[in-house]
Parts: sequence; structure tokens; C-alpha cells
Amino acid sequence: MKKVFRTLLSDLDVVFDRDPAARSRFEVIFTYSGVHAIWMHRFAHWLWKKKFYFIGRLLSQVNRFITGIEIHPGAVIGQRVFIDHGMGVVIGETCEIGNDVTIYQGVTLGGTGKEKGKRHPTVADGVLIASGAKILGSFTIGENARVGAGSVVLKEVPPNSTVVGIPGKIVVQDGIKVEQSLNHHMLPDPIADKLKELEEEILSLRKELRSKQNEE
Repeated sequence: MKKVFRTLLSDLDVVFDRDPAARSRFEVIFTYSGVHAIWMHRFAHWLWKKKFYFIGRLLSQVNRFITGIEIHPGAVIGQRVFIDHGMGVVIGETCEIGNDVTIYQGVTLGGTGKEKGKRHPTVADGVLIASGAKILGSFTIGENARVGAGSVVLKEVPPNSTVVGIPGKIVVQDGIKVEQSLNHHMLPDPIADKLKELEEEILSLRKELRSKQNEE
């Protein structure tokens, strides 16, 4: 029981470390949806481990309805995890989140729909995931990594790295800027590619039609 109390207390204290707007524990307990979501998930996860799967899922849906944060009861969440604001956050069943992780609103820790077994990301200690980022697939986001707002990450991120963009690219690693060859003029244009494909098909059909007309 003491361990549970210490965990709940650390869930409160982390808010004061990372949110300058927090004024009192009373305020955090009653007004911070991220804290509510974490607490309800901890109970739902306990039920899930005890094989009360339906009740665990039901509680996770209640959690989603109340807080706007969807956490599958099978997900493993470490100590001092802070979900700031949190509306629209989705955390999948096989996701594993370490200690001292910060997650902002609109973040998805999901799968690609192609994997079986471990389908969702592993987020190591000290990671920060900014608003709207999507991390999809079974791979690891290394310790103290930073994922930029709106990024879509589809592969492993080394520790102490900063990732931005769609798809996510490493721009800083171990405090050193990573050179990127952008070549904007060479970026793929799917619409232009499709039009070119259609044009080639039309030319081929015209050629075939002329060949048949000549035969007649």
C-alpha cells in the first residue's frame, strides 16, 4: 500500500516539476486530466494483469470519456510520467513507457496495423513527445530523445536525439546537429507521378490504336 501511495504522490509531484502553471496539489488533483488519466490507467492495468480484461477495458473507456485520453489497460507506464493537457492522446496495448516521460496533447503511440505481438513503441526514460506527434510501430525511442510537434516517426530513434518532420528525421544527436540533404527540388510529388503514369498509358493506347488502324 505504501508503494502505491508513493507512486500516486510522485504522479502529483512531477506536475510541479514540469508545469509552471500548477499552484497546489489540491488544484492538480481536481483539475489535471493527465493526472486523472494516469491514475485510472494504473487501476485498469492492475485489473488487466489480474486477467479482469473486460473490466479493465471498460475502465479505460470511462477514462477516455472523462479525460479525452485513451490508454489501453495493457500498456505499461513507468514512474513520473506527465501527460500535459492530454486531449486526443492515444496509447496502444503493447506500448511500454519508461520513467520521467512527458507527453503533450494529440500524441499517438500506435501500431501500423501490420504487426502481431508487440505492435506499439517502447518509449525509454526521459523522452519528450511534443503535441500531435505520431509514433507508429514496434521500435524504441531512446533515452532523453525529443520528438517534435506534428512529427510522424516510423523507425527507431537513438538516445539523446531530436526528431522532426514527416517522416521523422534526426536533426540533432548527442548535442550535435545532423546535416540533412533536403534537395527540395527532388522531393517526390505523387500527383505529378500519377499524371505522368496516366500520360504514358494514354500514349501507349494511342500507339496501339494507330497500329490496329494501319493493319485494317
